[in-house]
Amino acid sequence: MSIEIEVGLENAAKAPRITEDLLLAETPKGFANPKVRRLIIAGGAVVLAAIVGLLLYFRNRETTDDAQVDGHITPMASKVYGRVAQVLVEDNQPVKAGQVLVKIDARDYQAALDQAKASLALAESEARSAGVDVPRTRENVASGNSSADAQFMGAQADLASAQATYEQAQTADLAWAQANVDKSRANAELATADLARYLPLMEKGEISKQQYDAAKANADATASALQADLQKQAQAQRSVEVAKAQLDAAKARVEQALAGVASAHADVKQVSMRAADAQAKLAKVEQARAALEAAQLNLSYTEITAPVDGVATHKQVETGQIVQAGQGLLVVVPLENVWVTANFKETQLRNIKAGQKAEVKVDTYGKTFSGRVDSIAGATGSVLSLLPPENATGNYVKVVQRIPVKIVLDPISSEKAVLRPGMNVDATVITN
Repeated sequence: MSIEIEVGLENAAKAPRITEDLLLAETPKGFANPKVRRLIIAGGAVVLAAIVGLLLYFRNRETTDDAQVDGHITPMASKVYGRVAQVLVEDNQPVKAGQVLVKIDARDYQAALDQAKASLALAESEARSAGVDVPRTRENVASGNSSADAQFMGAQADLASAQATYEQAQTADLAWAQANVDKSRANAELATADLARYLPLMEKGEISKQQYDAAKANADATASALQADLQKQAQAQRSVEVAKAQLDAAKARVEQALAGVASAHADVKQVSMRAADAQAKLAKVEQARAALEAAQLNLSYTEITAPVDGVATHKQVETGQIVQAGQGLLVVVPLENVWVTANFKETQLRNIKAGQKAEVKVDTYGKTFSGRVDSIAGATGSVLSLLPPENATGNYVKVVQRIPVKIVLDPISSEKAVLRPGMNVDATVITN
Protein backbone atom coordinates (compact mmCIF):
# COMPACT_ATOMS: atom_id res chain seq x y z
CA MET A 1 0.00 0.00 0.00
CA SER A 2 1.52 3.32 -1.04
CA ILE A 3 0.52 6.76 0.03
CA GLU A 4 1.60 9.87 -1.72
CA ILE A 5 1.88 12.79 0.53
CA GLU A 6 2.58 16.24 -0.59
CA VAL A 7 4.82 18.01 1.78
CA GLY A 8 6.53 21.21 1.72
CA LEU A 9 10.20 21.66 1.24
CA GLU A 10 10.66 21.70 4.93
CA ASN A 11 9.15 18.23 5.24
CA ALA A 12 10.82 16.74 2.24
CA ALA A 13 13.47 15.15 4.34
CA LYS A 14 10.90 13.33 6.56
CA ALA A 15 8.71 11.89 3.78
CA PRO A 16 10.38 8.47 3.43
CA ARG A 17 10.08 7.79 7.20
CA ILE A 18 6.29 8.42 7.19
CA THR A 19 5.74 6.03 4.29
CA GLU A 20 7.67 3.34 6.12
CA ASP A 21 5.60 3.77 9.28
CA LEU A 22 2.35 3.52 7.33
CA LEU A 23 3.54 0.33 5.69
CA LEU A 24 4.44 -1.11 9.10
CA ALA A 25 0.97 -0.27 10.52
CA GLU A 26 -1.02 -2.07 7.75
CA THR A 27 -3.64 -4.66 9.27
CA PRO A 28 -3.14 -8.39 8.35
CA LYS A 29 -5.90 -10.17 6.41
CA GLY A 30 -7.73 -13.55 6.93
CA PHE A 31 -6.75 -16.10 9.59
CA ALA A 32 -3.48 -14.15 10.04
CA ASN A 33 -5.48 -11.47 11.76
CA PRO A 34 -5.49 -12.34 15.51
CA LYS A 35 -8.91 -10.85 15.98
CA VAL A 36 -10.39 -12.92 13.19
CA ARG A 37 -8.63 -15.98 14.50
CA ARG A 38 -10.06 -15.43 17.97
CA LEU A 39 -13.57 -14.95 16.56
CA ILE A 40 -13.32 -18.11 14.48
CA ILE A 41 -12.06 -20.13 17.42
CA ALA A 42 -14.77 -18.75 19.69
CA GLY A 43 -17.47 -19.39 17.06
CA GLY A 44 -16.21 -22.90 16.52
CA ALA A 45 -16.28 -23.55 20.23
CA VAL A 46 -19.86 -22.27 20.42
CA VAL A 47 -20.93 -24.43 17.45
CA LEU A 48 -19.15 -27.44 18.93
CA ALA A 49 -20.83 -26.84 22.28
CA ALA A 50 -24.20 -26.50 20.54
CA ILE A 51 -23.63 -29.72 18.59
CA VAL A 52 -22.53 -31.54 21.73
CA GLY A 53 -25.55 -30.16 23.61
CA LEU A 54 -27.94 -31.18 20.83
CA LEU A 55 -26.38 -34.63 20.70
CA LEU A 56 -26.72 -34.99 24.45
CA TYR A 57 -30.29 -33.64 24.30
CA PHE A 58 -31.54 -35.83 21.46
CA ARG A 59 -29.45 -38.89 22.32
CA ASN A 60 -32.10 -40.16 24.76
CA ARG A 61 -35.20 -38.81 23.02
CA GLU A 62 -37.37 -40.39 20.37
CA THR A 63 -39.79 -38.06 18.58
CA THR A 64 -42.57 -38.52 16.05
CA ASP A 65 -45.07 -36.17 14.52
CA ASP A 66 -47.35 -39.09 13.56
CA ALA A 67 -49.42 -38.85 16.73
CA GLN A 68 -52.91 -37.81 17.70
CA VAL A 69 -55.17 -37.49 20.71
CA ASP A 70 -57.45 -40.48 21.35
CA GLY A 71 -60.33 -41.01 23.76
CA HIS A 72 -63.26 -43.21 24.68
CA ILE A 73 -65.83 -42.32 22.04
CA THR A 74 -69.14 -43.78 23.23
CA PRO A 75 -71.78 -44.23 20.52
CA MET A 76 -75.32 -43.93 21.85
CA ALA A 77 -77.87 -46.19 20.17
CA SER A 78 -81.46 -47.19 20.77
CA LYS A 79 -82.04 -50.67 22.17
CA VAL A 80 -85.75 -50.71 21.30
CA TYR A 81 -87.96 -49.82 18.36
CA GLY A 82 -90.17 -46.76 18.64
CA ARG A 83 -90.92 -43.14 17.90
CA VAL A 84 -88.67 -40.47 19.37
CA ALA A 85 -90.74 -38.42 21.81
CA GLN A 86 -88.07 -35.94 22.93
CA VAL A 87 -84.49 -35.01 22.15
CA LEU A 88 -83.10 -33.31 25.27
CA VAL A 89 -79.60 -32.45 24.09
CA GLU A 90 -78.03 -30.30 21.40
CA ASP A 91 -74.94 -30.97 19.33
CA ASN A 92 -71.67 -30.34 21.23
CA GLN A 93 -73.50 -29.84 24.52
CA PRO A 94 -71.76 -30.91 27.76
CA VAL A 95 -73.64 -33.73 29.52
CA LYS A 96 -73.38 -35.49 32.87
CA ALA A 97 -73.46 -39.21 33.56
CA GLY A 98 -77.06 -40.37 33.92
CA GLN A 99 -78.51 -37.36 32.11
CA VAL A 100 -81.42 -38.24 29.83
CA LEU A 101 -80.49 -37.53 26.23
CA VAL A 102 -83.36 -39.01 24.19
CA LYS A 103 -86.83 -40.25 25.14
CA ILE A 104 -88.72 -42.82 23.08
CA ASP A 105 -92.52 -43.15 23.27
CA ALA A 106 -93.00 -45.58 26.16
CA ARG A 107 -96.75 -46.32 25.96
CA ASP A 108 -96.38 -49.63 24.13
CA TYR A 109 -93.71 -50.80 26.56
CA GLN A 110 -95.76 -49.66 29.56
CA ALA A 111 -98.69 -51.76 28.30
CA ALA A 112 -96.37 -54.74 27.85
CA LEU A 113 -95.13 -54.23 31.42
CA ASP A 114 -98.70 -54.16 32.80
CA GLN A 115 -99.51 -57.35 30.88
CA ALA A 116 -96.37 -59.03 32.24
CA LYS A 117 -97.40 -58.06 35.81
CA ALA A 118 -100.85 -59.59 35.29
CA SER A 119 -99.33 -62.77 33.85
CA LEU A 120 -97.01 -63.03 36.85
CA ALA A 121 -99.92 -62.61 39.28
CA LEU A 122 -101.91 -65.32 37.47
CA ALA A 123 -98.93 -67.70 37.44
CA GLU A 124 -98.30 -67.13 41.15
CA SER A 125 -101.98 -67.83 41.93
CA GLU A 126 -101.91 -71.08 39.95
CA ALA A 127 -98.68 -72.07 41.66
CA ARG A 128 -100.16 -71.48 45.11
CA SER A 129 -103.24 -73.54 44.18
CA ALA A 130 -101.07 -76.35 42.87
CA GLY A 131 -98.95 -76.21 46.02
CA VAL A 132 -102.05 -76.65 48.20
CA ASP A 133 -103.42 -79.42 45.97
CA VAL A 134 -100.34 -81.62 46.40
CA PRO A 135 -100.67 -82.28 50.17
CA ARG A 136 -104.45 -82.58 49.85
CA THR A 137 -104.04 -85.19 47.13
CA ARG A 138 -101.43 -86.99 49.23
CA GLU A 139 -103.81 -87.12 52.22
CA ASN A 140 -106.71 -88.30 50.06
CA VAL A 141 -104.58 -91.00 48.50
CA ALA A 142 -103.32 -92.13 51.90
CA SER A 143 -106.89 -92.24 53.24
CA GLY A 144 -108.06 -94.12 50.16
CA ASN A 145 -105.28 -96.65 50.56
CA SER A 146 -106.16 -97.23 54.22
CA SER A 147 -109.86 -97.59 53.40
CA ALA A 148 -109.17 -99.97 50.52
CA ASP A 149 -106.88 -102.07 52.69
CA ALA A 150 -109.54 -102.20 55.43
CA GLN A 151 -112.25 -103.18 52.97
CA PHE A 152 -110.01 -105.86 51.54
CA MET A 153 -109.30 -107.29 54.97
CA GLY A 154 -113.06 -107.20 55.84
CA ALA A 155 -113.91 -108.92 52.57
CA GLN A 156 -111.33 -111.60 53.30
CA ALA A 157 -112.86 -112.16 56.78
CA ASP A 158 -116.35 -112.38 55.26
CA LEU A 159 -115.01 -114.83 52.71
CA ALA A 160 -113.53 -117.00 55.43
CA SER A 161 -116.82 -116.93 57.38
CA ALA A 162 -118.85 -117.74 54.24
CA GLN A 163 -116.43 -120.54 53.41
CA ALA A 164 -116.87 -122.02 56.90
CA THR A 165 -120.66 -121.68 56.74
CA TYR A 166 -120.76 -123.33 53.34
CA GLU A 167 -118.57 -126.19 54.42
CA GLN A 168 -120.69 -126.71 57.55
CA ALA A 169 -123.94 -126.61 55.57
CA GLN A 170 -122.54 -128.91 52.94
CA THR A 171 -121.15 -131.48 55.36
CA ALA A 172 -122.52 -131.54 58.90
CA ASP A 173 -126.03 -130.08 58.46
CA LEU A 174 -126.82 -131.84 55.20
CA ALA A 175 -125.38 -135.15 56.44
CA TRP A 176 -127.36 -134.92 59.68
CA ALA A 177 -130.56 -134.23 57.71
CA GLN A 178 -129.83 -137.15 55.40
CA ALA A 179 -129.25 -139.44 58.35
CA ASN A 180 -132.56 -138.39 59.92
CA VAL A 181 -134.33 -139.03 56.60
CA ASP A 182 -132.80 -142.47 56.37
CA LYS A 183 -133.77 -143.23 59.95
CA SER A 184 -137.32 -141.92 59.50
CA ARG A 185 -137.69 -143.85 56.23
CA ALA A 186 -136.59 -147.03 57.93
CA ASN A 187 -139.04 -146.49 60.80
CA ALA A 188 -141.86 -145.66 58.39
CA GLU A 189 -141.19 -148.77 56.29
CA LEU A 190 -141.11 -150.88 59.45
CA ALA A 191 -144.37 -149.37 60.75
CA THR A 192 -146.02 -149.89 57.37
CA ALA A 193 -144.88 -153.50 57.32
CA ASP A 194 -146.15 -154.05 60.85
CA LEU A 195 -149.49 -152.51 59.94
CA ALA A 196 -149.75 -154.80 56.93
CA ARG A 197 -149.14 -157.90 59.13
CA TYR A 198 -151.55 -156.71 61.82
CA LEU A 199 -154.50 -156.29 59.41
CA PRO A 200 -155.03 -160.02 58.59
CA LEU A 201 -154.47 -160.90 62.23
CA MET A 202 -157.11 -158.42 63.31
CA GLU A 203 -159.53 -159.75 60.75
CA LYS A 204 -158.96 -163.28 62.12
CA GLY A 205 -159.41 -161.99 65.62
CA GLU A 206 -155.96 -162.97 66.64
CA ILE A 207 -155.14 -159.45 67.78
CA SER A 208 -157.36 -156.79 69.18
CA LYS A 209 -158.57 -153.75 67.37
CA GLN A 210 -156.62 -151.65 69.84
CA GLN A 211 -153.36 -153.27 68.85
CA TYR A 212 -154.15 -152.72 65.22
CA ASP A 213 -154.98 -149.03 65.86
CA ALA A 214 -151.75 -148.63 67.75
CA ALA A 215 -149.79 -150.08 64.79
CA LYS A 216 -151.68 -147.83 62.40
CA ALA A 217 -150.97 -144.78 64.57
CA ASN A 218 -147.30 -145.79 64.67
CA ALA A 219 -147.26 -146.13 60.88
CA ASP A 220 -148.82 -142.67 60.46
CA ALA A 221 -146.42 -141.17 62.97
CA THR A 222 -143.36 -142.62 61.27
CA ALA A 223 -144.66 -141.45 57.88
CA SER A 224 -145.14 -137.94 59.27
CA ALA A 225 -141.63 -138.03 60.79
CA LEU A 226 -140.27 -139.08 57.40
CA GLN A 227 -141.97 -136.17 55.73
CA ALA A 228 -140.63 -133.82 58.36
CA ASP A 229 -137.13 -135.16 57.94
CA LEU A 230 -137.43 -134.88 54.15
CA GLN A 231 -138.41 -131.25 54.56
CA LYS A 232 -135.45 -130.73 56.88
CA GLN A 233 -133.23 -132.35 54.28
CA ALA A 234 -134.61 -130.03 51.61
CA GLN A 235 -134.07 -127.06 53.94
CA ALA A 236 -130.53 -128.22 54.60
CA GLN A 237 -129.98 -128.44 50.85
CA ARG A 238 -131.32 -124.95 50.41
CA SER A 239 -129.04 -123.79 53.23
CA VAL A 240 -126.11 -125.25 51.31
CA GLU A 241 -127.16 -123.36 48.22
CA VAL A 242 -127.57 -120.13 50.22
CA ALA A 243 -124.16 -120.63 51.81
CA LYS A 244 -122.72 -121.25 48.34
CA ALA A 245 -124.27 -118.01 47.11
CA GLN A 246 -122.95 -116.16 50.14
CA LEU A 247 -119.51 -117.68 49.52
CA ASP A 248 -119.59 -116.52 45.91
CA ALA A 249 -120.70 -113.06 47.03
CA ALA A 250 -117.87 -112.96 49.57
CA LYS A 251 -115.40 -113.95 46.84
CA ALA A 252 -116.78 -111.21 44.63
CA ARG A 253 -116.39 -108.70 47.47
CA VAL A 254 -112.79 -109.83 47.95
CA GLU A 255 -112.10 -109.32 44.25
CA GLN A 256 -113.76 -105.91 44.40
CA ALA A 257 -111.77 -104.96 47.49
CA LEU A 258 -108.58 -106.16 45.80
CA ALA A 259 -109.42 -104.00 42.78
CA GLY A 260 -109.99 -101.08 45.17
CA VAL A 261 -106.59 -101.66 46.75
CA ALA A 262 -104.96 -101.68 43.32
CA SER A 263 -106.84 -98.52 42.38
CA ALA A 264 -105.86 -96.83 45.63
CA HIS A 265 -102.23 -97.79 45.11
CA ALA A 266 -102.45 -96.48 41.56
CA ASP A 267 -103.72 -93.19 42.95
CA VAL A 268 -100.30 -92.72 44.55
CA LYS A 269 -99.11 -91.68 41.09
CA GLN A 270 -101.51 -88.78 41.27
CA VAL A 271 -99.34 -87.32 44.01
CA SER A 272 -96.35 -87.39 41.68
CA MET A 273 -98.47 -85.94 38.91
CA ARG A 274 -99.71 -83.16 41.19
CA ALA A 275 -96.16 -82.49 42.35
CA ALA A 276 -94.95 -82.34 38.76
CA ASP A 277 -97.83 -80.02 37.92
CA ALA A 278 -96.87 -77.82 40.88
CA GLN A 279 -93.26 -77.71 39.65
CA ALA A 280 -94.50 -76.75 36.19
CA LYS A 281 -96.58 -73.96 37.73
CA LEU A 282 -93.52 -72.74 39.63
CA ALA A 283 -91.53 -72.79 36.39
CA LYS A 284 -94.28 -70.71 34.80
CA VAL A 285 -93.92 -68.26 37.67
CA GLU A 286 -90.20 -67.92 36.96
CA GLN A 287 -90.97 -67.54 33.27
CA ALA A 288 -93.51 -64.83 33.99
CA ARG A 289 -91.07 -63.11 36.34
CA ALA A 290 -88.38 -63.16 33.65
CA ALA A 291 -90.88 -61.74 31.15
CA LEU A 292 -91.70 -58.99 33.67
CA GLU A 293 -88.02 -58.14 34.09
CA ALA A 294 -87.61 -58.04 30.30
CA ALA A 295 -90.61 -55.73 30.03
CA GLN A 296 -89.16 -53.49 32.74
CA LEU A 297 -85.84 -53.40 30.91
CA ASN A 298 -87.52 -52.54 27.62
CA LEU A 299 -89.42 -49.74 29.37
CA SER A 300 -86.19 -48.41 30.87
CA TYR A 301 -84.57 -48.48 27.43
CA THR A 302 -87.05 -45.82 26.27
CA GLU A 303 -84.89 -43.28 28.13
CA ILE A 304 -81.38 -43.11 26.67
CA THR A 305 -78.96 -41.65 29.23
CA ALA A 306 -75.34 -40.57 29.09
CA PRO A 307 -73.03 -43.27 30.50
CA VAL A 308 -70.25 -40.81 31.40
CA ASP A 309 -69.54 -37.11 31.70
CA GLY A 310 -68.57 -35.62 28.38
CA VAL A 311 -69.75 -33.77 25.31
CA ALA A 312 -72.66 -34.95 23.15
CA THR A 313 -71.79 -34.66 19.50
CA HIS A 314 -72.57 -36.11 16.07
CA LYS A 315 -76.32 -35.94 16.82
CA GLN A 316 -78.36 -37.86 14.23
CA VAL A 317 -81.80 -37.97 15.84
CA GLU A 318 -84.81 -35.66 15.78
CA THR A 319 -88.18 -35.60 17.55
CA GLY A 320 -90.79 -37.75 15.80
CA GLN A 321 -88.22 -39.94 14.09
CA ILE A 322 -88.84 -43.70 14.05
CA VAL A 323 -85.73 -45.49 15.29
CA GLN A 324 -84.78 -49.14 15.11
CA ALA A 325 -83.06 -51.22 17.74
CA GLY A 326 -79.32 -50.67 17.42
CA GLN A 327 -79.65 -47.47 15.38
CA GLY A 328 -77.00 -44.87 16.26
CA LEU A 329 -78.36 -41.58 17.62
CA LEU A 330 -75.36 -39.56 18.85
CA VAL A 331 -71.91 -39.85 20.38
CA VAL A 332 -70.68 -38.94 23.88
CA VAL A 333 -66.99 -38.07 24.16
CA PRO A 334 -65.50 -37.86 27.69
CA LEU A 335 -62.91 -35.10 27.35
CA GLU A 336 -61.49 -35.71 30.82
CA ASN A 337 -60.14 -39.12 29.86
CA VAL A 338 -57.96 -38.83 26.78
CA TRP A 339 -54.54 -40.09 25.82
CA VAL A 340 -52.09 -39.85 22.93
CA THR A 341 -51.43 -42.56 20.38
CA ALA A 342 -47.97 -42.00 18.92
CA ASN A 343 -46.98 -44.09 15.90
CA PHE A 344 -43.22 -44.57 16.23
CA LYS A 345 -41.08 -46.20 13.60
CA GLU A 346 -40.03 -49.72 14.46
CA THR A 347 -36.42 -48.50 14.45
CA GLN A 348 -37.28 -46.08 17.27
CA LEU A 349 -38.68 -48.67 19.67
CA ARG A 350 -35.38 -50.17 20.76
CA ASN A 351 -35.20 -48.19 24.01
CA ILE A 352 -38.87 -47.22 24.51
CA LYS A 353 -40.45 -48.93 27.50
CA ALA A 354 -43.61 -48.53 29.55
CA GLY A 355 -43.30 -46.01 32.37
CA GLN A 356 -40.84 -43.68 30.63
CA LYS A 357 -41.50 -39.94 30.67
CA ALA A 358 -42.96 -38.34 27.59
CA GLU A 359 -43.68 -34.88 26.25
CA VAL A 360 -46.52 -33.99 23.93
CA LYS A 361 -46.71 -30.78 21.95
CA VAL A 362 -50.25 -29.97 20.83
CA ASP A 363 -50.54 -28.11 17.53
CA THR A 364 -53.77 -26.41 18.60
CA TYR A 365 -52.26 -24.66 21.61
CA GLY A 366 -48.57 -24.74 20.75
CA LYS A 367 -47.88 -25.96 24.26
CA THR A 368 -46.06 -29.00 25.58
CA PHE A 369 -47.66 -31.31 28.13
CA SER A 370 -45.99 -34.00 30.19
CA GLY A 371 -47.00 -37.64 30.45
CA ARG A 372 -45.67 -41.18 30.50
CA VAL A 373 -45.60 -44.23 28.25
CA ASP A 374 -48.48 -46.51 29.21
CA SER A 375 -48.05 -49.40 26.78
CA ILE A 376 -46.85 -50.46 23.34
CA ALA A 377 -49.20 -52.08 20.85
CA GLY A 378 -48.80 -55.76 20.12
CA ALA A 379 -48.66 -55.31 16.33
CA THR A 380 -47.91 -52.70 13.71
CA GLY A 381 -50.56 -50.35 12.45
CA SER A 382 -50.59 -51.96 9.02
CA VAL A 383 -51.34 -55.40 10.47
CA LEU A 384 -54.19 -53.96 12.56
CA SER A 385 -55.66 -52.09 9.59
CA LEU A 386 -58.80 -53.15 7.76
CA LEU A 387 -56.77 -54.54 4.86
CA PRO A 388 -53.49 -55.90 6.26
CA PRO A 389 -50.59 -56.26 3.78
CA GLU A 390 -50.11 -59.55 1.99
CA ASN A 391 -46.36 -59.98 1.70
CA ALA A 392 -46.57 -63.49 0.28
CA THR A 393 -47.57 -62.26 -3.19
CA GLY A 394 -43.99 -61.70 -4.27
CA ASN A 395 -44.44 -57.94 -4.72
CA TYR A 396 -42.79 -57.28 -1.39
CA VAL A 397 -41.20 -53.91 -0.72
CA LYS A 398 -39.56 -53.44 2.65
CA VAL A 399 -41.03 -50.38 4.34
CA VAL A 400 -40.28 -49.22 7.85
CA GLN A 401 -43.43 -49.95 9.84
CA ARG A 402 -44.95 -47.90 12.63
CA ILE A 403 -46.13 -49.29 15.97
CA PRO A 404 -48.66 -47.41 18.12
CA VAL A 405 -47.47 -46.34 21.57
CA LYS A 406 -50.02 -45.20 24.14
CA ILE A 407 -48.99 -42.12 26.15
CA VAL A 408 -51.04 -41.15 29.18
CA LEU A 409 -50.95 -37.44 29.93
CA ASP A 410 -50.67 -35.87 33.33
CA PRO A 411 -53.86 -34.07 34.50
CA ILE A 412 -54.52 -30.89 32.51
CA SER A 413 -56.90 -28.23 33.81
CA SER A 414 -59.67 -27.20 31.44
CA GLU A 415 -58.59 -23.57 31.79
CA LYS A 416 -55.18 -24.44 30.40
CA ALA A 417 -56.25 -26.67 27.51
CA VAL A 418 -58.97 -29.06 26.36
CA LEU A 419 -57.71 -31.97 24.29
CA ARG A 420 -60.18 -33.52 21.89
CA PRO A 421 -59.77 -36.87 20.16
CA GLY A 422 -58.26 -36.49 16.71
CA MET A 423 -55.99 -33.52 17.46
CA ASN A 424 -52.51 -33.71 15.90
CA VAL A 425 -49.58 -33.66 18.30
CA ASP A 426 -45.82 -34.16 18.34
CA ALA A 427 -44.82 -36.87 20.82
CA THR A 428 -41.39 -37.30 22.39
CA VAL A 429 -40.32 -40.13 24.70
CA ILE A 430 -37.35 -39.63 27.02
CA THR A 431 -35.63 -43.00 27.08
CA ASN A 432 -32.89 -42.39 29.67
